[in-house]
Amino acid sequence: MWRSRLIFIALQIERPRINHLSPKEKVHLLTRNQRAVLERFARGEISLDEAAREVNLLSYREVGEMAKLDPRRVDRIGVPEAILAEGKGPSDLVAIALSFLEASRAVLITRVSPDQLAALREAPLPAGAELREEARAKAAVISKGWPPEPSGGKVGILSAGTADIPVAEEARVTAEMMGCKTEVEYDVGVAGIHRLFPSLEKMRDMDALVVAAGREGTLPAVVAGLMEAPVVGLPVSTGYGAGGGGEAALLSMLQSCSVMVVVNIDAGFVAGAFAAKIANQVANRINM
Repeated sequence: MWRSRLIFIALQIERPRINHLSPKEKVHLLTRNQRAVLERFARGEISLDEAAREVNLLSYREVGEMAKLDPRRVDRIGVPEAILAEGKGPSDLVAIALSFLEASRAVLITRVSPDQLAALREAPLPAGAELREEARAKAAVISKGWPPEPSGGKVGILSAGTADIPVAEEARVTAEMMGCKTEVEYDVGVAGIHRLFPSLEKMRDMDALVVAAGREGTLPAVVAGLMEAPVVGLPVSTGYGAGGGGEAALLSMLQSCSVMVVVNIDAGFVAGAFAAKIANQVANRINM
């Protein structure tokens, strides 16, 4: 009886995609520690949900010797793993993306170069998958169905200047991939602060806000001082001279009297994911 229950839980956790794994990947999928988790479930020591959580902590997929993918990250923490294209050869990037798709319905690829994008266009995608190019965000999404299932979360994205839009767009794509509805308002910086107030009216119903700004990085602190929703400050590497490259923006946000969180310079994925995680938790509590 316990053996059949072990097989059942393994299939439930890994779903039918387990049939597509290589023998080496299956070995990693059911390591000694994972088997111990399943045996505890078989003995009735832990619940099905507890077993699934623990196995998710131990699962990964190898792609040759160059990558160990974590497709279960979204199940553990609510945020998917993204593939950073920067520093990867086009053929390696394609191999990693295709392997990721064997265990997930979608994959987000950030900081994609033209050569990498050309390779992705020629890649043999699995049946039902399509490549979405997000040019302004310098990102790409390969998915087996778009848009993702709505989570109910709502994320607002603002940028101080037009030059900040690409990083803000990376945050938008990330939040949308996590199921959030997004609202964007760009080029509303404090040099013409009268432009900001109509935009904030459109953000009143948002669960979280990402505010991207370069140069002196003032806008996130202003928004955080006016809006109830949590603000994620996103410094951008625009600006030049003393404090250029996003350094002044980062330090300004960190020194803000307004209460907000701040991510690293140009970290659009992190900002979008953090805001979406907040928004999705808000939506989950409303729907409970």
